[in-house]
Amino acid sequence: MPPMLNLASSTEPAWAERALTDLPALLLDHAHCEKRAAGMAIGLISRYTDRTALLAPLSGVAREELEHFERMLGVLASRGIEYAVQEPAPYPKRLLGLARTSEPGRLVDTLLCCSAIEARSCERFTVLAGALDAAGEVDLAAFYRDLLACEARHHNLYVQLAETVAPRAEVRSRLVELLAQEANLIAKGTSEIRVHG
Repeated sequence: MPPMLNLASSTEPAWAERALTDLPALLLDHAHCEKRAAGMAIGLISRYTDRTALLAPLSGVAREELEHFERMLGVLASRGIEYAVQEPAPYPKRLLGLARTSEPGRLVDTLLCCSAIEARSCERFTVLAGALDAAGEVDLAAFYRDLLACEARHHNLYVQLAETVAPRAEVRSRLVELLAQEANLIAKGTSEIRVHG
C-alpha cells in the first residue's frame, strides 16, 4: 500500500479475484462512484459557501471526478455494458455517518471521510490493476494505474482542506480515528461486487 494513503488496513488479493468474477458489475459501480464523488464536492461547495478556501479546490475535484465519470462511461460503452441504476454499497453512507453533527466538526469529518474514500479507491485500484494484468486485461489495468495519482492527490487535498478548518494536530488525530473505523467498515464488505465492497 502506498504510504501516503495512511490507511489502517490493506485489501486482500481475494477482493480483486472476486471482483473479476463479475467485472461488469464492478465497472458500473466504479462509474457511479465517480459520479457520487463529483456530487459530494459540489455539495460541499453549496453547503459551505462561506468557506472560501474550500471553493476553488473542491471545484477542481468535481471537474476531475466528472472527467473520470465520462471516462468510465467510455469503458462501459466499449465493453457493451449499459449504464444503469445501481444500489450503492453501504460503505460510503456508513463512513459519512461517522461524522460529528455540530460544526466545524461536521465539516472536518466530512472532508476526512472523503479523504478516506479516495485513499481506499487508490489502494483498491492498485490491487485491481495487478489482478487485471494477471488476467490478460492489460489495457484496463493501464487505465486503472492512470487513475492512481489523481486518487492519491484527492486524498491528500481533502486532508489539507480539513486543516484550513481546524488545527493540524486535531485533524491528524481525527483522521487516525476515522481510518480505524473505515478499516472496520471495509472488513465487513458486502455480498455484491463493489469498489468499496
